[in-house]
Amino acid sequence: MTDLNTTTPHRLTPTAASAIRSDLLAGITVFLIALPLCLGIAAASGVKPFAGILAGVIGGLVVALLSGSRLSVSGPAAGLVVIVVQALATLGSFSAFLTALILAGLLQCIGGLLRAGRLASYVPIPVINGMLASIGILLIINQLPTAVGFANGLISIGVAALSLISLGLLIAWDSPTLRRLRVVRAIPGPLAVVLLGIAVTAVAGWLAPGAMPSLPTVSMPPLGSWDALGAALTFPDLTQWTNPAVWRVAAIIAIVASLETLLSLEALEQLDPSHRKTPPNRELLAQGVGNTLGGLLGALPITAVVVRSATNLHAGARSRLACMTHGAILLVATLALTGVISLIPLASLAAILIYTGYKLAKPQLFISMGRAGYAQLVPFVGTIAGVLLTDLLIGIAIGFALSVVLMIEQNSRRVLTFTRHGAYHLLTIRKSASFLSTPQLKSYLEQIPPGATLILDAARADHIDHDIHQVIGQFALRAQENGVRMEYKDWPAK
Repeated sequence: MTDLNTTTPHRLTPTAASAIRSDLLAGITVFLIALPLCLGIAAASGVKPFAGILAGVIGGLVVALLSGSRLSVSGPAAGLVVIVVQALATLGSFSAFLTALILAGLLQCIGGLLRAGRLASYVPIPVINGMLASIGILLIINQLPTAVGFANGLISIGVAALSLISLGLLIAWDSPTLRRLRVVRAIPGPLAVVLLGIAVTAVAGWLAPGAMPSLPTVSMPPLGSWDALGAALTFPDLTQWTNPAVWRVAAIIAIVASLETLLSLEALEQLDPSHRKTPPNRELLAQGVGNTLGGLLGALPITAVVVRSATNLHAGARSRLACMTHGAILLVATLALTGVISLIPLASLAAILIYTGYKLAKPQLFISMGRAGYAQLVPFVGTIAGVLLTDLLIGIAIGFALSVVLMIEQNSRRVLTFTRHGAYHLLTIRKSASFLSTPQLKSYLEQIPPGATLILDAARADHIDHDIHQVIGQFALRAQENGVRMEYKDWPAK
């Protein structure tokens, strides 16, 4: 007799099991890319390797849980390396920088609560491209000394050779020819470079132990115990919160990290076949929590990142589980494989970041901006020049100001049209005519000869500024002396 109280054990449906399997495999794939990037960004920033790993872990476990995106991956971004390097030089310590990072995270949280996520859409594309290109240029410049092993005025031939080989491998790895091979598609290019570097370090240490100092590697302390893990953490100097320089760094991090995050989400939406949208305000809040936590524990700044997010998508991720898997594996691997990580040459990481910088500032970008016309090229070049000569925040402000000026200039030119038919001259005013149109108006009025007829057509004008009325009035007084006859069509009263 069947016991009616007996329950059938719950089992996952084939569809649910398949989704979990896809997420786990995608998480592993993202981890393979994230590990070398986290280490490389930390090395380029001049901080402990664990600071980069910790940023990846927080991005994978905390931000992914709070984010409204199922597929985006957050972690340390190469685009913020320049900011970190400049901030450390300005503030003098990593602990002071962490205070700035906490404030930046709080600013992002406030932005999310105030529904400021849509503000990024108002930043002109030339300014965004200029910001990314300038970051790429600075990234290459900053990594060149490490890539050639520059020390005491000398260049290490061995380090430079390894960097060149690594760069060549990265370029070849992305070529259509090699991408046809299954092994190339299965192993990310950065991981291949790291594996090559570990092999070179191991062979060099075995054949010529004395050559090891000439091949600097990642300095990763053992993290096999809670005491060691606690010692690896760096905590903020909260007494620095009243320092104006700290607030300036915080503002730069909040703005650039938010921009990069929102742009990454837009790019991911275009790549996603389902075009799933992410709530921008919720994302700002999630990123703010992540950066606040990162500042408290000693991590690098966190943003949503395009390469890891796109890899997650292409690897078959279906939910946040994939990103959280990558974060968990990143933490476990760091604790268990510190000996292997310490074999990674800094030259290999420098090559990865130089290639990343090249992709941010690739020549095709400059060519496309040039072909787009001066209204796109000028803010693009202005942003790059501003960033290279001053800093990121001022450079963005310069590019934005140039975009606004050019937009106003172009719109003001479309307000007035001037045509001539024999002795008749037609001056048409469209939209809103403000003081910005007065130079063009005066230029047109100067072309009207004595004895001609001027027709002023304001039928399609929304508003005519006082300055325009004044210029027309002054011309009308002179017109009587020169025999110019004036006709008004739908001309508003002053």
